[in-house]
Amino acid sequence: VTADYLARIPYRAEVKAGLTKLLDYVKYGLPNHKGSYYFFTRNDGLQNQAVIYVQNGLTGSPRPLLDPNKLSKDGTSRVLDMAPSKDGKYVAYSVSSGGSDWQDAFVLETATGKTLSDHLQWLKATQLSWAGNGFFYSRYAAPEKGHELSSSNEFQTVYFHRVGDSQVQDQLVYEDKEHPHRFHTVTTTPDEQYAILSVSERGKGKDGNAIYFRDLAAGSSSFAPIVQEITNDSYEVVTHIGPKLVVLTNAEAPNSRVTIYDPTASSKWSDLIPQKPEPLDSVRAVGGKLFVSYTRDVTSRTYVYGMNGREESEVQFPGLGTAAGFVGKDNDTDAFYSFASGNYAPTIFRYNIAGKDSTVFQSAQIPGFNPEDYETKQVFYQSKDGTRIPMFLVFHKGLQLTGNNPTLLYAYGGFNISLTPSFSALRLALLEQGFVFATANLRGGGEYGEAWHRAGIKEHKQNVFDDFYAAAEWLIQNKYTSPEHLAIHGVSNGGLLIGATINQHPELFRVAIAQAGVMDMLRFQKFTIGWNWIADYGSSDNGSEYRVLRAYSPLHNIQTGVKYPATLITTADHDDRVVPGHSFKYAATLQQKASPDNPVLIRIDTNSGHGPSSTTKVLEQTADIYSFLFYNLGITPKFSELSTK
Repeated sequence: VTADYLARIPYRAEVKAGLTKLLDYVKYGLPNHKGSYYFFTRNDGLQNQAVIYVQNGLTGSPRPLLDPNKLSKDGTSRVLDMAPSKDGKYVAYSVSSGGSDWQDAFVLETATGKTLSDHLQWLKATQLSWAGNGFFYSRYAAPEKGHELSSSNEFQTVYFHRVGDSQVQDQLVYEDKEHPHRFHTVTTTPDEQYAILSVSERGKGKDGNAIYFRDLAAGSSSFAPIVQEITNDSYEVVTHIGPKLVVLTNAEAPNSRVTIYDPTASSKWSDLIPQKPEPLDSVRAVGGKLFVSYTRDVTSRTYVYGMNGREESEVQFPGLGTAAGFVGKDNDTDAFYSFASGNYAPTIFRYNIAGKDSTVFQSAQIPGFNPEDYETKQVFYQSKDGTRIPMFLVFHKGLQLTGNNPTLLYAYGGFNISLTPSFSALRLALLEQGFVFATANLRGGGEYGEAWHRAGIKEHKQNVFDDFYAAAEWLIQNKYTSPEHLAIHGVSNGGLLIGATINQHPELFRVAIAQAGVMDMLRFQKFTIGWNWIADYGSSDNGSEYRVLRAYSPLHNIQTGVKYPATLITTADHDDRVVPGHSFKYAATLQQKASPDNPVLIRIDTNSGHGPSSTTKVLEQTADIYSFLFYNLGITPKFSELSTK
């Protein structure tokens, strides 16, 4: 049904061709310095997967080390984690097939590029963390063959693998036979002196983690507790200063702070960098310094601190946008980071620590794209309860506020995830047609710290939907658009947002795109790793939380005979995170009950997962979504020289 509908859209092929040309530019990943080598990824433009390269020193000649495009015939096998050893001699990497969250891990030799005999299976929710001649990883027992989508994902264990061994020889490092839904992840400090065990149990509704450490250099064979009880407080070990661990935490600090944990002292905790009014997003240790990144009204600010906790400088960015990375070794003189915004293409910068300045290391060269042709604007609006909500708008300069501009409103609103300014070459295809692209920073995210997150979860989830309606109403009241020209879009938790939104206010929108949404709020915890979301949503197994979930669950609140927006639902056969059943049941019920005035379609991809599994899949899915948007908003797209070069 969906294929027939999309085939009738006369310009669908033209849309895909335009998107293909927009995406055809070289894309680089941040360099990872290990030993004498620098590792990085590069996609020449339209490769299904980025290729991993290596070079000896910053001036060496890069050579391809691992080409994931050769791992499958259709290009849907992806490298999810790539971890070089401390000396750069080996690279451990994990591979996902067809979009699944399940991973297989392998090891290759950097000097020869040869993949060794090591093969580890049934990894999920893991990191590959080196310690000497091997690495830690997390796995589950093998699910019954053919039932990977219905696997319960219970009793995650941690193992240590030595290079050259078979998986059956791996050493069991940690297990817990009493708590089936706990995550156990081991990381190591940059010098590999300490192994850090993080334990979380979001299925019990707790958002934080317990944390333990093990002194590998001293030959310790067991983990000593730092924080044993799992609460809503989170802890992350960044590095260490002698025996003292540098820890990022939100304990007694909803905006987070940097602390010192000294296991040798009677008073073990002390502040290194106290909490500030802005939320602290990340801390990275490079070159004997701490790069501490905050967000101020959803845009990045990064400061360089000494290990004594004193601020030394601020990293100057090209404008208001999103910076990420700040990677390098303990003894490096430079740190590398990326920066992007709505009209600033992703650029990798090299920050000289001594000189306190940044230079461009790699920049995206998009043919025909001129950032001066576009405007990125931040606005603020009031939600239903008076809360001030930020929103970013991107549009072509010279936009006239007629009230009739086609507009795509995007949001997420959950899991402490912040929607900071980002760049998308594919989005230019919308902006060329006069679209306004709006990103609303709803409660439930992390834009203003843990208090902002908690104001949009469990019994407060309705705040997220109210924030979204208020964004739509602001766009309409300020003449950017009208209900007849307004489309909304969300993915995963954002797909839930779309489903709940059109149930509560179908009259506000012309088109709705719900990708991989959590649609059955009464049974989400029953499938694969869905129990992990109880910390944000609550659970129908709890009486009071059931009533909250039942009140907004997209599947259970569809009304008979209502004129819903033109709706496109997407899912994929290998989505073992938000299983396709959510979208199947939701689409079937909406098709059964909605008035026939507007189309209700479900697009089901194959050999793909929670997100598109390859560049080909990205282009196919985006072309169908954009064609559906144009068609139902009454737009015949005309692609300029920007997307035809």
